[in-house]
Amino acid sequence: MLTLAALEDASQELRRYMVPTALYSWPLLNDALGCEVFIKHENHAPTGSFKARCALLYLLRQSQRHISSTSFVAATRGNFGLGMAWAARVLHQRAAIVVPQGTSKETTGAIQSYGAFLIEHGKDFEEAHDFACQMAEDSKQVLSPGFDYDLVLGAATYALEIFRAIKDLDAIYVPVGLGTGICGLISVRDLFGLNTKIIGVVAEKADGCARSMEAGEYTLTSSANTFAEGISVRGPAREAFALIRSGAERIIRVSEDEIAEAIRLLYRTTHNASEGAAAAGLAGLSKERGNLQGKKASFILCGQNMNRIWMAKVLQGDTPIP
Repeated sequence: MLTLAALEDASQELRRYMVPTALYSWPLLNDALGCEVFIKHENHAPTGSFKARCALLYLLRQSQRHISSTSFVAATRGNFGLGMAWAARVLHQRAAIVVPQGTSKETTGAIQSYGAFLIEHGKDFEEAHDFACQMAEDSKQVLSPGFDYDLVLGAATYALEIFRAIKDLDAIYVPVGLGTGICGLISVRDLFGLNTKIIGVVAEKADGCARSMEAGEYTLTSSANTFAEGISVRGPAREAFALIRSGAERIIRVSEDEIAEAIRLLYRTTHNASEGAAAAGLAGLSKERGNLQGKKASFILCGQNMNRIWMAKVLQGDTPIP
């Protein structure tokens, strides 16, 4: 359970290294969707993703707990690894980042630019994570989890910024990977006692969270083959599912084509770049815009880090195939 005091403390800690991100409403986007839409611009955070908040707070709290190691291992599809690499550099620590094979050279290059040691292993996030676990055990380094309290608290700081600014939002659409972002939003919404509906969005080809909600029990898919890399996981973290199940209004699926169209819509109306995972939130909002006419809605533009080749394909009207 998050408390307001814990949130305030976390926000103050992060503010020493990064400023709050913008919450803007863009007229052309509002016109296209028929409602007032507020974008939480986590794409303007350090490393271009909200994961910078999570990674930095995690490492800060590890130091406060007097963890003797200053070397950490993390598995990632991209943004969490970027966040860990950046935060480790800021705090003069070391990070080894494990990514699945085939991760774009732009992502791996960006991770290495912060001084992290990079390893490519496995066909997807789950195999990369298994390797990272073994590596941490063998080398006596600290394994950075993909989901835990400090990571959720880091994400909750952007939720705090949203709900402090606008208390009468009707709905927020958020992409769901392991569940850090949606759990932060649910926790802060409930802490403030607000009525905002929180809708999670997954890719049709990585819909473990939607299947889990429908089945009423934790379920993983056998694969996660979507170009929306940040949500390309077989399901949410097991620890996240209970909160998602109790606090999310629903989990909806969007297609690869709908995600690509959302990237184009965002660029056309705001000139902001979006990666596939971040555009999933807008794709979900757009899919349900018939229920939002005249209302206030928001989505989390959680990252902008899509590789150049895929972005060029999308802007030319195509849908990337991972």
